[in-house]
Amino acid sequence: MPYTYILECADNTYYTGWTTNLAARLAAHNCGSGARYTRGRLPVHLVYAEYQPTVSEACKREARIKRLDRSAKTALIKGGNSLDCKNI
Repeated sequence: MPYTYILECADNTYYTGWTTNLAARLAAHNCGSGARYTRGRLPVHLVYAEYQPTVSEACKREARIKRLDRSAKTALIKGGNSLDCKNI
């Protein structure tokens, strides 16, 4: 099951990515084997996730979110309409 997600890093920046396993990907980010961007900004926590029907759609959604400015990403996160990130 592909997902597009947003992490909030320890320095209050956002990181956007996609995965087929949210729990494993979050664990990888937090142990330093995730993306280079997050390695120096640990710990990170999941603040937003969306299920996508295909990997292609997850990648496209990731690209669209990455083009948003910080205020738009914050609005997306606060707007709800995502998975329950606290349970992942």
